[in-house]
Amino acid sequence: MPGYLLHQGATVMCMHAGQAEPILVEPRVRVMGQPIVTQASTYLIAGCTLASIPSPACVSAQFASASSRVRAGDLPVLLQDSIAVCVPTGTGLNIVLAQMRVKGI
Repeated sequence: MPGYLLHQGATVMCMHAGQAEPILVEPRVRVMGQPIVTQASTYLIAGCTLASIPSPACVSAQFASASSRVRAGDLPVLLQDSIAVCVPTGTGLNIVLAQMRVKGI
């Protein structure tokens, strides 16, 4: 299913409203002036509200799915409909806002 490519400035949050940021980006490929993110990147999560409950908060996330056809640096690029899993909670990430110009499959 086609989706918009994720870039460094996309708004990505854990299910508990923690802000997620990519560790690695592909600097040679840009959309809207910002580097895109590939499946190899882990997302670090800050401000997960689950920490207020006596349980572990979301710390990081890794995407389990990515583009099947579009690659950058020989790695699949992340799309707005890609699925991620947070560690240690096992919940997902919400991609709230991404660029709206470049789509991939």
